[in-house]
Formats: sequence, structure tokens, C-alpha cells
Amino acid sequence: MRARPPNVYLPPSLWRALATPGARVDALGNIRSTYIKRIAILLVERHPNEFTDDYDHNKKKVSELTDVRSIMMRNRIAGYVTRYRKHKEA
Repeated sequence: MRARPPNVYLPPSLWRALATPGARVDALGNIRSTYIKRIAILLVERHPNEFTDDYDHNKKKVSELTDVRSIMMRNRIAGYVTRYRKHKEA
């Protein structure tokens, strides 16, 4: 592997290019903060019939049921709710 300066962000596409030949580089999963997970799980437990597997529907419900002002935070919570519901049903 080529040497690189420490603490430099490399996008996943470059990880594969810098990996040694034949080395396996798996894609990383999404990392969400505990706050987002906690709020999402709390919403699903308190309002189990309000959320579905549809992300757009969940965005609207998160807006109605919470006072989250940040659109990015709302979207992350709705995304985790969607994933959580799909995982829970499987």
C-alpha cells in the first residue's frame, strides 16, 4: 500500500485504489449518532401505527410528531425509522 499523510480523508472509491492487490475492501455501513437512533426508536415505540416502510411518509410523520427544526436531522431520523421498521418486520 502506498504511504499517505496521516489524518487525511479518503473517499471509499480511493480505498479500493490504494488497497493492496487481492486485498478485500468491504463497503462501510452507515454510522448514526446515538441521538438519532434513540429518538427514532422512541417514536416507533410510542406511535407504532404511525410509521411505515415508506421514507417519504415517515418524513412527514417525524415532522408532525417532533419539534425537530433541522431538515437534515428530520431526514436522518426518518431514514433510521424506515430502516428500523424494515428490520423489525423481517
